Amino acid sequence: YATDPHDDAETKGDRKPADAKKSDDKDASKNKKSWYRRPLLVGVLMLVVIIGVVAGAMWWRHSRKYQSTEDAAIDVVAQRVSPQIAGRVLRVLVGDNQDVTAGTVLVELDPSDFQAKLDQAQAAEAQAAAQIAEAQAQATVADAQGEQAKGNEGVAEANATNAANDLRRFQELRADSTGAVSQQQMDRAIAAAASSAAQVRAAQKGVTAAEAQTGYAAKQIDAARAAAKSADSQIAQAKLMLSYAQVKASVAGRIARKTVSPGNYVEPGADLMAVVPREVYVTANFKETQLALMRPGQPVEVIVDSYPDLKLTGRLDSVQPATGQVFDVLPSQNAAGNWVKVVQ
Repeated sequence: YATDPHDDAETKGDRKPADAKKSDDKDASKNKKSWYRRPLLVGVLMLVVIIGVVAGAMWWRHSRKYQSTEDAAIDVVAQRVSPQIAGRVLRVLVGDNQDVTAGTVLVELDPSDFQAKLDQAQAAEAQAAAQIAEAQAQATVADAQGEQAKGNEGVAEANATNAANDLRRFQELRADSTGAVSQQQMDRAIAAAASSAAQVRAAQKGVTAAEAQTGYAAKQIDAARAAAKSADSQIAQAKLMLSYAQVKASVAGRIARKTVSPGNYVEPGADLMAVVPREVYVTANFKETQLALMRPGQPVEVIVDSYPDLKLTGRLDSVQPATGQVFDVLPSQNAAGNWVKVVQ
């Protein structure tokens, strides 16, 4: 027979008899078992399934009792620092990101104008005090003059009474006996009575004038005291305006957004810087479908991106009564009748 040289090589080398091949296939099929007949693999699969079921059940129970959101941020009400008076900035005593306490002087304005007004008010107060002293002295003099006028009135009345009595006696004597009283005596008695009466009227006018002077002195005292009170108010106002030359921090915190420098001229209400308080809170945005079981006072767990390994605990303080879009400048109003419900 004619043979192929390649067949001879295979027969001599790698080719095996048919019986040997069948024997090898039978042994391989015996060694190769089905996956469900391997207890280790089956156990691992069952463990994975059990873990998945338990994890799913725990997640389901957790999702029913707890709500979470990543739409949240640390929030704070920053205190804007603004002057209450206009003036030139002399010194800025703080720097960016500096910690300050409540009452710390942040900026000093030029106090020259307000110091001058304070000095002027203090001078007006001193003048008012001098006027009060002068008015009180005048009142004392007026009281003395009034007492003197009353004394003069008493003397004048006594003299007038005596003169009138003398005139009456002279008239009676002359009526009883002719020539008992001379005409000269009679004339003197009449003149003395008239003069005494005139002195009484003058003394009464003096008493009235003294009383008027006493009233005027009292009014002068009241006016001087009112001037002193006005000066006190001006001093208090000047001191207040002078205190405004020092712009102070109203709360403790950290300086941010400082825009003022020495030499600037600032107006009342100008934004100089901000003080960020240390008391912060978290504003978290939840969907309305998550709010069913949320109540103020419930415990909260917070994770901050800046500190991923730090878990903070807090409490739910309050729930805002409206969604964010309600407070927009132009809030959406659907009045066309084509309503599409969107969870807020």
